Amino acid sequence: MPGTNTRTVPPEDGSEASRGAAGSGRGGGRRALRPDSTRGSEAARPAAPPHRPTFTCGGVVSGESGFIGSEGFPGVYPPNSKCTWKITVPEGKVVVLSFRYLDLESDNLCRYDFVDIYSGHANGQRIGRFCGTVKPGALVSSSNKMLVQMTSDANTAGSGFIAKFSAAEPHERGDQYCGGRLEKPSGSFHTPNWPERDYPAGVTCSWHIVAPKNQLIELKFEKFDVERDNYCRYDYVAVFNGGEINDAKRIGKYCGDSPPAPILSEKNELLVQFLSDLSLTADGFIGHYKFRPKKLPTTTVLPTTTIVPATSTVKPTVALCQQKCKRSGTLESNYCSNNFVITGTVITTVTRAGSLHATISIINVYKEGNLAIQQAGKNMSAKILVMCKQCPLMRRGLNYIIMGQVEEDGRGKVYPNSFVMSFKTKNSKILNALKNKTCQN
Repeated sequence: MPGTNTRTVPPEDGSEASRGAAGSGRGGGRRALRPDSTRGSEAARPAAPPHRPTFTCGGVVSGESGFIGSEGFPGVYPPNSKCTWKITVPEGKVVVLSFRYLDLESDNLCRYDFVDIYSGHANGQRIGRFCGTVKPGALVSSSNKMLVQMTSDANTAGSGFIAKFSAAEPHERGDQYCGGRLEKPSGSFHTPNWPERDYPAGVTCSWHIVAPKNQLIELKFEKFDVERDNYCRYDYVAVFNGGEINDAKRIGKYCGDSPPAPILSEKNELLVQFLSDLSLTADGFIGHYKFRPKKLPTTTVLPTTTIVPATSTVKPTVALCQQKCKRSGTLESNYCSNNFVITGTVITTVTRAGSLHATISIINVYKEGNLAIQQAGKNMSAKILVMCKQCPLMRRGLNYIIMGQVEEDGRGKVYPNSFVMSFKTKNSKILNALKNKTCQN
């Protein structure tokens, strides 16, 4: 039964069950008794082999704490499966889930094999989707229920995962608990330990901001200091339109010590996710939000981080897209005039207000400029806004050479006259030569 399987941990995962009683983290030395020990007879007694639980596909588990694991862990999990675990802790508590081991097929968008975590058992908010081998920090539900669902496709597999769940007091503010649902007309949120000391390592926080249906959410960061990285691979803040972590609805991903520009939601929900890895930390941040009417004054200029500005780009886009769709020049003549030059595969496309929002899985970067590039393991990706959805025409699954400009939020922007062409291996020689070219700005 899943309930019994969840209470013992394989010794190799380094958890409490394999270390013995609390405080015995270095128990290996404590158990090595001297020959003259009065407990010599116990030392000579052969140790019982450790109990290895058998993890099955999903189940219903409850209690103050326990463990769940992928089917067959630590063996390779089966293909084409979907396993669901429903976790319940005592009423009045919240569920805290900590991954002890994670090894699923790696993909920068977690499209193939992945674990989804939801707050609640039915129609709950998705806290996060995870794959690869990088463990997230502690994940906290908003109630005493949590749902964990693992999905695998027909191809590459790994060893799966093992995770510990435990009950905690709601609204607890410690080294690993943060996030929650924010519904007041205005408010603030911040990283754990703010402002007394740095945020801790290994933390995942999600703030779900919900306004009334007829209102939008304005978000500003007053102070901001998150471990710097050109691609924000380690510690970062990600902001999403809507109530779940959805790459297609991500407004931006931020790190470093410069606060992001003010953000305005598309509708009445925003999700703010903060993640820190297990190494360097920094001061953290404090953010403020407020609700505002949906109809904005015509003089209002929307922030550059909004995915689709409400009115400022619609009319220019119509005029822009009436131009003749034709690129001019060559790779060499266009290289210096563009802010970024990459080769990549179009993996997702979403059409909004006559423009195309594309996610590019990067093959190579020849000129980075200010382009925001996300990296998961060896996989890199970038967001590109094609101002006119049919010009230049970019189809999902095909490879392109893409040159363009960059918005303030790091998103690439491609116009009808931008240089975009199908990428062939033979183009690499010219692009590598251009990479070493000095451009006169």
